[in-house]
Amino acid sequence: MRRIIVTGSNGQLGQTLQELAPTYDGLLFDFKTFEELDISDSFKILDCFEQQNYDYCINLAAYTNVEQAEHFPEKAFKVNAEGTSNLATACKKHQITLIHISTDYVFDGEKETPYIVEDRTNPINQYGKSKLKGEEYIRQIWDNHYIVRTSWLYSKKYGHNFYRSILKQAMEGKELRVTDGQKGCPTSTEGLSKFLLEEILMGQKPFGTYHFTDGRPTTWFGFAQRILEENGLTQKVNLVLDRNYRTFAKRPKNSVLA
Repeated sequence: MRRIIVTGSNGQLGQTLQELAPTYDGLLFDFKTFEELDISDSFKILDCFEQQNYDYCINLAAYTNVEQAEHFPEKAFKVNAEGTSNLATACKKHQITLIHISTDYVFDGEKETPYIVEDRTNPINQYGKSKLKGEEYIRQIWDNHYIVRTSWLYSKKYGHNFYRSILKQAMEGKELRVTDGQKGCPTSTEGLSKFLLEEILMGQKPFGTYHFTDGRPTTWFGFAQRILEENGLTQKVNLVLDRNYRTFAKRPKNSVLA
């Protein structure tokens, strides 16, 4: 029986993992919300790890508000960088394999083709910079790790995300204005959860960095079209292409991960 602690379990990916976990024999999970285990507190992490005999740590805890990270970068770095460093240090001390979720935003989006793991990183916003720093800390501190980069993560059932937001607005009959200025691969939390459970926890993958997406590149506008089609709402909602979409944070034009 392998024991796994999951940090940040109250997010959309954590809730999906909690739903799927009981169907996998030989894995015993301990799900921790942010309130139960703040990874920016190194003493709480060490205390938690010393009380339990974990084999794996899946880190889902993250500061993910891209816009707010531009205004308050210290908040993003406190969790995404320093918090990740705390986890890596504790995992090394207790010989726990660390599985960390990272992001397509570690790249600048200037590449014309999909990004491979070996491509040079060059984040263009504070969120991406904080996530890259977390990756760097892991590699410096603890060899027994998996870094899994993903993109445009969504759940149809949990959390606040693009899929649920578009569907909610469509059901309310609102006009939808969506940009096509970014390209990426929408990734379901269910698909990523199964990758973590089957390919990493129950598989034999070597330690290192991986990319995982659902593999269907599109724009946000194209993704919105897919959502409406999937739910039979195409003829009931006015979907407008908005080429004047503005954000405070710079975002990579190409977020497609190979």
